[in-house]
Amino acid sequence: VTIFFLGILSVVGNGMVIYIFTCTKNLRTPSNLLIVNLAFSDFCLMFTMCPAMVWNCFYETWMFGPFACELYAMFGSLFGVTSIWTMVFIALDRYNVIVKGLSAKPMTTKLALLQIFCIYLHGLFWTLTPFFGWSRYVPEANMTACGTDYLTLAWHSRSYVLVYAIFAYYLPLLVIIYAYYFIVKAVAPHEKSMREQAKKMNVSSLRSGDQSNTSAEFKLAKVALMTISLWFMAWTPYMVINFAGIFQLMTIDPLFTI
Repeated sequence: VTIFFLGILSVVGNGMVIYIFTCTKNLRTPSNLLIVNLAFSDFCLMFTMCPAMVWNCFYETWMFGPFACELYAMFGSLFGVTSIWTMVFIALDRYNVIVKGLSAKPMTTKLALLQIFCIYLHGLFWTLTPFFGWSRYVPEANMTACGTDYLTLAWHSRSYVLVYAIFAYYLPLLVIIYAYYFIVKAVAPHEKSMREQAKKMNVSSLRSGDQSNTSAEFKLAKVALMTISLWFMAWTPYMVINFAGIFQLMTIDPLFTI
């Protein structure tokens, strides 16, 4: 029931974002292509994950055979990694606009589409390799979903989890921390001095039209940071399970994997 309602919420919510951003003329900017891609990736993630998992939870086991299990795990992995790398490029775009300002090279539609193409190419490389012998996709311990094989202790399974974690978790995390460190460093002193000046002049704000645009850019950066934080909150437990499995750090029972 929980997974069913999460699926409905996610598919409708992300579907609305895709519809609004593609049908509203002034929202069709190069930077917003990344937002649309993030919504599309999350939409596909839940659209491919939820129906099968609801059915499996109802019957309390994997119902669709071994190849469907591999496809299920691949889609989950693919759209998870495309989501985080889309967020990386959104963070870099905010960095470009806020930190570099007028000296920044503006985002173009061609550049945004190239970034999206690279995101999917990168995701496909990592998620197709288990089909060709570098690790494999297997049912999770609860038998209602499938994922990477973190219980086989052979080196080819361990190495995949380790290397994939670097490119799908640690590297995005480091790039995002780098971008947001400089965003906060650039904006915080400016915002503080603006507030102090407004206080001295006994007005609520000193913002002209141009400065309120800057404020809007920073608000976008804050929204992006919140979305990124939620991604890491959602995927960190799964990475912990994978590492606990390959390093035998704890007993992994079905309830724990859920």
